[in-house]
Amino acid sequence: MISSFQILFEFISIKMRMAHIYQPVMLMELLKSDGKASVTQIAQSLLKYDVSQVEYYEHITKNMVGKVLTKNRSITSKKVMNIDSMDFILSPSEVKELIQLCESKIDAYLEKRSDPWSHRKKSSGYIPGTLRYKILSRAKFRCELCGISADKKSLEVDHIIPRNKGGLDDESNLQSLCYSCNAMKRDRDDTDFRRMADTYSKREEGCIFCELPKNRVIEENELAIAFEDNYPVTSGHTLLIPKRHVDEYFGLYQPERNAIQQLLESARERIISNDKKPNRL
Repeated sequence: MISSFQILFEFISIKMRMAHIYQPVMLMELLKSDGKASVTQIAQSLLKYDVSQVEYYEHITKNMVGKVLTKNRSITSKKVMNIDSMDFILSPSEVKELIQLCESKIDAYLEKRSDPWSHRKKSSGYIPGTLRYKILSRAKFRCELCGISADKKSLEVDHIIPRNKGGLDDESNLQSLCYSCNAMKRDRDDTDFRRMADTYSKREEGCIFCELPKNRVIEENELAIAFEDNYPVTSGHTLLIPKRHVDEYFGLYQPERNAIQQLLESARERIISNDKKPNRL
């Protein structure tokens, strides 16, 4: 009879496929906890290996709390690069009492604030997992601003036009950003997006695209339209335009470019599917 040890040994050494570190970390936590561990325990174990999270809190330490305690309060000092120090002479009992005081301050703060970690939420509004994966996959799991990959820094799904300024949860208004770029961007853009919305209702007389008949539209989303060319170069020849009147491609907003790309991929799938159908005589 094969022992439990042999089953696990064979799985870990031979059968386990390493797409990431998640499986062995979870197994280690279960082994350390007599076979039972909460989701929180396992998540905390994963955090120990996540360098991107350490980088995030290094940024917080250097640019926020470090500045307050060192420059503003003169409580701590920076002796050497990346080394913080506190030049007070304290007895062991005094150290213990001060640590307990800090812990009580933390407990009081956490009890008072219902959501103290809201600044670390992945996006301002719930994004379903399937849509989140689609956005990250579209970006090839890289930040669309700085280009860093997901294996070097955690990625978040961001609203290009913030929700509090009228931005939609539509695929065309979502992008992949690393936590650093998203933290810098946040939702502080002061553009009045209500005026931007008005531009979608404006039409220019004589523009064949502004006066496009509805029955020619094959597919559309919030910001763009796909329709067949009147004089197609080949079967399935499709044209893509934004719903807003704009003179050139470089005048498009990023959400509009995303919307056109979305329709482009859909048109490609439709043409490929039609090509596979048997010809009817």
